[in-house]
Amino acid sequence: MASRPGILTDWPWKPLGSFKYVILAPWAIHSTYSMFVKDQSSERDLSTFLILPLLLWRMVHNQIWITLSRYRTAKGNTRIVDKPIEFDQVDRERDWDDQIIFNGMLLYLATYTLKQASNVPMWRTDGVVMTILLHIGPVEFLYYWLHRALHHHFLYSRYHSHHHSSIVTEPISSVIHPFAEHIMYFILFAIPMMTVVLTETVSVAAIAGYLTFIDFMNNMGHCNFELIPTFLFRIFPPLKYLMYTPSFHSLHHTQFRTNYSLFMPMYDYIYGTDDKSTDELYESALKRQEDSPDVVHLTHLTTPESVYHLRLGSAHLAAQPHTSKWYLKLMWPITLLSMFFTWVYGRTFIVERNSFGKLKLQTWVLPKFTIQYLMQWQKEAINKVIEEAIVEAERKGTKVISLGLMNQEEELNTYGGLYIKKHPKLNVKVVDGSSLAVAVLLHSIPKATTQVLLRGKLTKVASAIAFNLCQRGIQVATVHEEEYMKLKNSFNNKCGCNLIISKSYSQKIWLVGDGVTEEEQQKAPKGTTFIPYSQLPPIKYRKDCSYHSTPAMLTPSSLENVDSCENWLPRRVMSAWRIAGIVHALEGWNEHECGFAMLNADKVWKATLQHGFQPLIHPN
Repeated sequence: MASRPGILTDWPWKPLGSFKYVILAPWAIHSTYSMFVKDQSSERDLSTFLILPLLLWRMVHNQIWITLSRYRTAKGNTRIVDKPIEFDQVDRERDWDDQIIFNGMLLYLATYTLKQASNVPMWRTDGVVMTILLHIGPVEFLYYWLHRALHHHFLYSRYHSHHHSSIVTEPISSVIHPFAEHIMYFILFAIPMMTVVLTETVSVAAIAGYLTFIDFMNNMGHCNFELIPTFLFRIFPPLKYLMYTPSFHSLHHTQFRTNYSLFMPMYDYIYGTDDKSTDELYESALKRQEDSPDVVHLTHLTTPESVYHLRLGSAHLAAQPHTSKWYLKLMWPITLLSMFFTWVYGRTFIVERNSFGKLKLQTWVLPKFTIQYLMQWQKEAINKVIEEAIVEAERKGTKVISLGLMNQEEELNTYGGLYIKKHPKLNVKVVDGSSLAVAVLLHSIPKATTQVLLRGKLTKVASAIAFNLCQRGIQVATVHEEEYMKLKNSFNNKCGCNLIISKSYSQKIWLVGDGVTEEEQQKAPKGTTFIPYSQLPPIKYRKDCSYHSTPAMLTPSSLENVDSCENWLPRRVMSAWRIAGIVHALEGWNEHECGFAMLNADKVWKATLQHGFQPLIHPN
């Protein structure tokens, strides 16, 4: 929002929320009906029918740039601006599709009101050439002066400051403007389009090509990584005045009063508003090398729809806890395609970078889904990818790599111990985060608790939490004798008196792991609190009971560049397993925490709190 919002700031359909696309429905349905149902070819209008595919293409085009930009800026090579992006920017830029809806309305309106705008041919050379010349001439010139006017304090405070709230730009930052500003831009860009319509030289190629060109240049200018090679300017030096670079426009967002041009910098050079550091920034950005992280968190995909919740997917969905969305089911062809791609792609990829003081953090994702971890024949392939990631982290000089979700399953790699056995001289420390997970669980149990029920798969964390509770005089109940014996044997006859077998299911505090069924949950008394110790949350079958999140903590404000949620966790909340890797590096602990080895839970808990991480407050 601008600092002093003027009239026509909000989009007219803002009250419709996610249902705003119904505005285009009547025209889209009518044009489709006319194309496929009407018998007479004279009544069919291909050009009007193609408006909807054009709008969809523009959305796909923008999403490609979003994904590419976030991937490249996470890697670090050729990144321009280092400052962080936070949730407020994601929220401000979530409605980047509004301008596509607006343009679509006006395109439909033109085809239904102007005779020259309907039944247009696919190609006309004269119209294409005229569109190019009109853009180079009046459009670029008028935009330069309009843009300078928008930086006058009156218009800037009411309109254009909204766009400049994004100092570190993403591709979609290019279209984040108040409604009134978009009206002015469309009038400007309509000059070539209306000219070819009124002169009857219009074609589908001219309109679609011009809008795609605008989107391409807008996205490129705001992508925050440099991609224009220097040899282009060496071969043709005047290109410097005819085409801007991402670093050229990035300076406009950091300096504000320079580099006003649209896509052709020549007017900035003519009128003396070019930033003198443009060339220096361009060259330094191109020379920038890929980041070498201090800490890597290794995670994986969960459900097929989780690809949309990745930071490289939908920025809006990534900024929300992962929940199932009905409209994502309509995208099943793309979902299947992404599943096929991830199935074939055989190595991890970077999805996020963060910074915590001097510490550089990255999140790497295995292109594997949860269901694949449950397949015996997939385990070897998964272990190979994890091992390659650890070796890659070692090569980059990473201090710690933490294993998230199912990357540390006992059946898969013995809680990560397999890799230490194969590579005993590793400098990078492999951390499974079990000690911090135990500490978080211990501090999640209400103080007045005298007895808990342990249900689900017995893991390293489950055994450790049971032992710690028994040491504190809290009874830990199991249902099956084999579970009881397994735990008792792991205690080495210490505090075994507080470990009991119970068939009543009467405990009001349940510690639950993987494998807890609906039938078991239904046996819990009303008001039971389910506290998961697993990496994946249990399905919530009971509305009369409360469920804690999986072990996690609130992150300090000094953790920067946090603009996405970790799976199902709320904003600025991280899993204990991920935090454990960060704390391990901050403390400089020179030991692995994997296999059946664990650090002291109290020691890890105190260190975590000292670095600003805070426990979650759960309703009891």
